[in-house]
Amino acid sequence: MELKLFSILSLLPALATAKPSVGCGKAAKVITQSTPSTTPLTISSGGRNREYFANLPADYNNSVPHRLILTLHALGGNAGQVIAGQGGYLPFYGLPSAISNSTTYKTDIPTIYIAPNGISNGWANTNNSDVNFIRSLIDTVQSDLCIDTSLVFSTGFSFGAAMSYMLACNLGPEYLRAVAVLSGNPQISGTCPALNAASEGVAFYIQHGTNDQVLPVSGGREMRDRFLKVNGCDVAGTTVAPDPAVGSGAKHTKTDYKGCVKPVTWVAFDGPHTPTPKDPGESETFSPRETWDFFGQFGPLE
Repeated sequence: MELKLFSILSLLPALATAKPSVGCGKAAKVITQSTPSTTPLTISSGGRNREYFANLPADYNNSVPHRLILTLHALGGNAGQVIAGQGGYLPFYGLPSAISNSTTYKTDIPTIYIAPNGISNGWANTNNSDVNFIRSLIDTVQSDLCIDTSLVFSTGFSFGAAMSYMLACNLGPEYLRAVAVLSGNPQISGTCPALNAASEGVAFYIQHGTNDQVLPVSGGREMRDRFLKVNGCDVAGTTVAPDPAVGSGAKHTKTDYKGCVKPVTWVAFDGPHTPTPKDPGESETFSPRETWDFFGQFGPLE
């Protein structure tokens, strides 16, 4: 049964029909292949110029709808570090390699990465300024490039995770299919508005270290619980993997909640505040793989 289900899921991108953005079939005017991913671009939002970077496939085709992934930096970091894989980050949180190497979800859908810069190297989101910026940024990208509007995702670490959470709360399924929140907090980028129906939720992946001394795991659990409720998950009917105890040296645990209108996954690890946690004895982080295993389950919506 699992084998059959996997086979069906792996074919979803090929069987479904993309929702092409208005930029499909048009020559890009702002974001072009000739623009290096290290060259900042700007849009006006809230009376100031906001900066972002774009990474397009070398063979970008304006007639093919692309997946769009936003990658948000942490406090004190910047988009340049996310692009280059510096300052503790893997390039674009390791997703390009995870997608290429995945044996769970192979995909023919090309991906465009956008790395925006926060104000003063953070995402305080004062008066929802950062939410409005990201909303305008998504609109700009979809107008200029060929994007599958049903395959827009956001991920980030720490402050970038908190901001991805706020995007899930404020932009919802009109703009986002799913988010991946890596060691975030529910308060530092503003307050999530009341979400009362599953129609207002997005698919939600969240991971957190049980020994996080910067943003304690309690904040991660609070964000998880918010979307378990919004997405109508059957918590009682789910076999929940216990979080690893601090200092236990145990491998990370993962719980895919049952009965959710939109999926919710919780990953906990015995470790500190880091975007690249590793299981004992492993040389590589599990974070990109788990993030892609979550994002990769989604094909185009008809």
